Amino acid sequence: MTRVLIVDDDFMVARIHLGFVERVPGFAVVGVEHTGQGGLDAVARLEPDLVLLDIYLPDISGLEVLRRLREDNAAVDVLVITAAKDVDTIRAALRGGVVQYVIKPFTFDILRDRLERYTSALQHLTGQAEAAQSDVDELFHALRPARVPPPKGLNETTATLVATVLRDSGSDLSAAECAEKAGLSRVSTRRYLEHLVQSGKAEVRMRYGGTGRPEHRYRWVR
Repeated sequence: MTRVLIVDDDFMVARIHLGFVERVPGFAVVGVEHTGQGGLDAVARLEPDLVLLDIYLPDISGLEVLRRLREDNAAVDVLVITAAKDVDTIRAALRGGVVQYVIKPFTFDILRDRLERYTSALQHLTGQAEAAQSDVDELFHALRPARVPPPKGLNETTATLVATVLRDSGSDLSAAECAEKAGLSRVSTRRYLEHLVQSGKAEVRMRYGGTGRPEHRYRWVR
């Protein structure tokens, strides 16, 4: 069982991440913190295997948390989950040795893929004192996200229609709104929208209402 610590300043987002992680077999959340210092203290106290770390924290940045973990030789891996898209931040995170970098917002399938790849990569070195080049190659291949396959039964004409509606809308749309504009069912439209997100052509964010589940809103990005 991989023990996970979540560090995110947004209480609602942290709760969503917790739910996502606990849906992936082999992973368990052992703690949730909302500040950088709280994250550092929790790593020392709980000794997790993996930290899901936000960059934007209220006291110190996630990059500073990462630097201190490495300075202290903490035996923990770090997977960054953040809205930070600037190249300098991404480079700094890579130099700090993160195992993955996920940009918010994202779907459950994307996080599950990254967590499963993390586990697969570790398994390549389990029980070995030394590694051959082929072992190292397989490890880094396992960490590399694969090309996102299209949904089963994807129709190219319909995919183009959904993409065009979303791109030309000029704003974000819910699956229901996009379906109405495209003349399709909501369930079918959502499958195409999720594929666009996983392909990097669209992004999804969650709008919180007064009650019930948050609404997924999709926006064209390329």
